[in-house]
Amino acid sequence: MIVRVYKQAIQAAHLYDVIVATDNERIVSAVVDAGGKAVMTPSNLASGTDRIAYVAKNIDADIFVNIQGDEPFIAPIDIDRTASILVDDLDASAGTLVKRITNTEELTDPNIVKVVIDKYGRALYFSRSVIPYQRDVQEKEKWLNKSEYFKHIGIYSYTREFLLKFKEMGISQLERAEKLEQLRVLENGYFIKVLQTENEPLCVDTPEDLRRAREFLEKS
Repeated sequence: MIVRVYKQAIQAAHLYDVIVATDNERIVSAVVDAGGKAVMTPSNLASGTDRIAYVAKNIDADIFVNIQGDEPFIAPIDIDRTASILVDDLDASAGTLVKRITNTEELTDPNIVKVVIDKYGRALYFSRSVIPYQRDVQEKEKWLNKSEYFKHIGIYSYTREFLLKFKEMGISQLERAEKLEQLRVLENGYFIKVLQTENEPLCVDTPEDLRRAREFLEKS
């Protein structure tokens, strides 16, 4: 799966280089055997962003894109769009993608991270719970008709300056509760600029996700 993510990433036009950051020697071997680059990082790092920050401190670049290893179908065009967020908005420290939720099942799945966004395209909060909550509507099947709901796509862009600050912040209270590293960004007063995508990457977080991913590959 990691090699597949790597092969998607190298198709992106806006990336100067692609490096896999891991604490697993088997992953390093798999990536190198596939012709890629990999860097070993400490096993005690709290999140993928901490892992990328560890690598970024030794690389002279302005923008880094965090492509998570559980996104084997991430579209190269979405990688490019995520990288461009920080070029287009110089005030942003981080950028990410979201997709509109269109079925009720996704609203209640804690493996699907929900996002609320302000009118300027900045993330207000990320949660495994349903946000926003419809207080006056009892049937969740009707919630999608009352408000727009968005799910987070597992990709980020960061400025190098912010990445180096991020690794010094320490795990935040909200991050610890939800197990979502992006909450560390918001809790420390920075903002994440959000773009919407129509692409539907199949993220692999559970055995059921893996089954669907294999079926998708067989059909395609």
